[in-house]
This record gives sequence, C-alpha cells and structure tokens, in this order.
Amino acid sequence: MKTWNIDTTHSEIAFKAKHLMISTIRGVFNKFEGKIIANNDTFNDGHITFSVEVNSLETRNPDRNGHLLNPDFFYVEKFPTLSFSSTSIKRVADKLEITGDLTIKGVTKQIEVEAIVKGTNKGMEGEKVTAFDITAKINRQDFGLVWNVTLETGGVLIGEIVQIEAFIEVKEA
Repeated sequence: MKTWNIDTTHSEIAFKAKHLMISTIRGVFNKFEGKIIANNDTFNDGHITFSVEVNSLETRNPDRNGHLLNPDFFYVEKFPTLSFSSTSIKRVADKLEITGDLTIKGVTKQIEVEAIVKGTNKGMEGEKVTAFDITAKINRQDFGLVWNVTLETGGVLIGEIVQIEAFIEVKEA
C-alpha cells in the first residue's frame, strides 16, 4: 500500500452557490488535510479521507463569513470540521469515480464525486506528485444548512445546490 498526502500549499477546496437566483457566490476553505491510500498509482480501489476546518471559510465578505459560521449554517462552535471518507474508487480512463460519506454539521450522507486526473510529475524533491480536478454537487439542506429568505419577486436568497470544486495535488509519502 502507498500513501499520498494532500499538498495543501498547492491545493484548494472551493464551493459556490446561487445568490438571488441570478448570480453565483464563491468561497474557499483555507485549512484542510487529507490522504489517499492505494495499491498503485491508478488509485483504483483506494481510499480517500479528508477533513476541513470550517472556521477557515473565506468568502471575501466578513459579514457573510460570520453568518455562514453561525448556527444558521455550519454552526462552527458545535461542528468545527467537515469530513469525507470514500467507500469506493473506480478508475475509468483519466477519471476517478468516487463514492463516499460526506459529513457536514453532524449529518452524514453518501455523495458521488468525479476526479479528473490531470497528470503525474516529479516534485521539487523528487517525489511523485499527482493532480486532480474534483467536482461534486450537494443539496445543502440535506446537511441541515436550511436557512433562507423568500424573495418578494419569488424564489429564494440562496440556492439549495452547492457545487464543490477542489484542485488537489497529492505527494507520494
């Protein structure tokens, strides 16, 4: 078995959601860690785990950050981390089809994740580095993130669907 650790210096975990039904608001989590354990470089049948410090959330708006961290959304005082643990990884050409358990605000749901393998190269210290572009969509309400406001013109302030995007480099340990 081999282990690859997420290189947090060269990785990003981001999310985006609809605002006012017409625009998109983005945010990132700045503190996270994770690893992949697999038999070989294809990562087929491997296992991925990662965790995120919710308090590291950043949307470039202090008021919005504070609201997202309070009990209306992530409730960071009670649920300081969110996590993912894969239950299945299947390599299909240059993609990984990943199924796993995502836990947000104490609620665990199975989700599907697609990871496009961007390539493998040697890092600055001679280690193997592999990069992935990862996407997933979740319904935030499934995880207890239900706060919203109905607009007088119809619709809601914040969309239910959140797209997760991660640009990850892993280094062979």
